[in-house]
Amino acid sequence: VQLQASGGGLVQAGDSLRLSCAASGRLDNRYAMSWFRQAPGKEREFVAGIGWSTDYAASVKGRFTISRDYAKNTVYLQMNSLKRGDTAVYYCAAAETSRIGIRAGEYEYWGQGTQVTVSS
Repeated sequence: VQLQASGGGLVQAGDSLRLSCAASGRLDNRYAMSWFRQAPGKEREFVAGIGWSTDYAASVKGRFTISRDYAKNTVYLQMNSLKRGDTAVYYCAAAETSRIGIRAGEYEYWGQGTQVTVSS
């Protein structure tokens, strides 16, 4: 399984972005797929995940939406009302379980990361 993340960029606070994560192999709903992010000097943190259900970090709940297109083998992260604190490299990840884990170590497959920078 290979994951390719895209969609990052430089935006202003309050703007929106949609990240995409395309998988090379077929990932059905037996795989949990999540987005993590890592800001400079900080540990990688869980942002949102989708398996049989969805889960969100408290810091993004109500602003970010994760979705999945099985036909395109792609997971999306719609990010609205972006804040400067959302600035980070965003990574998509997949795990061979439908349970959404919030620790990076629970995921076997990782994309290369896409930079999101939010300016004030």
